[in-house]
Amino acid sequence: MTTKCSHARCAFSAGCRVCVLGLVQSFSHYSAVGQRLGVSLPQAREKGQLVFLEGLRGSLDVLLQDGPIPDTAQPLGFLRSPVPELRGLFEFVQSSLSSTEEEVAAWGPPVLIVDDLSVLLSLGVSPGAVLDFMHYCRVAVCSRMQGNMVTLVHNEEEELGDEDSELLLRSLTHQSSLTLQVQGLATGYCRDIHGQMELRWRGGSQGRPGRDQVKLFQYKVQDKGVSFFARGTSSAVL
Repeated sequence: MTTKCSHARCAFSAGCRVCVLGLVQSFSHYSAVGQRLGVSLPQAREKGQLVFLEGLRGSLDVLLQDGPIPDTAQPLGFLRSPVPELRGLFEFVQSSLSSTEEEVAAWGPPVLIVDDLSVLLSLGVSPGAVLDFMHYCRVAVCSRMQGNMVTLVHNEEEELGDEDSELLLRSLTHQSSLTLQVQGLATGYCRDIHGQMELRWRGGSQGRPGRDQVKLFQYKVQDKGVSFFARGTSSAVL
């Protein structure tokens, strides 16, 4: 969670327009974490810099609504579709980040944050439909709008036994220019080191062709952020 909010903090600081698909937590949760990192999400939403889809609340509205819901009527309309597809969710993203000439001049490149894609699989959406959604988002946000996307996918060992989760993970890893894999320590709990993070630039760093560039850091979660340090350089081991 702190990692995603750190990405959002960078986006807000750079003046980017941000769309967050919050499928697992409420806006209040993100707002509380953002406040600890020095970002006011309510203020950003009020001035139009942030568009937030609150999946938990929106899903109840869809499931409790009477009558049929067309696929494209609501971003979460797929929850009641016999064959779930994400066309409505994509149209929400596209309309949220599309800008007029004046808005382009006011805001930086758009950023789409999805938290998290794994939830869509558990809601009955096929991995093919999720990958189609990501493809259309990548074309719209990254290619046409010259923006960026940040997505979360769970890849714990017990989940990798699921073919759908593994297909989604492998496909997105292949398509991503930068992947961050966060995991706990193999040795268990440590007061001064909470886990490690692997950064992998696909095909080289900063757009230069070549082999994947990999860096490994350890980290410690603090009250107002995260401290990163090279493996083996923590005060706990020095």
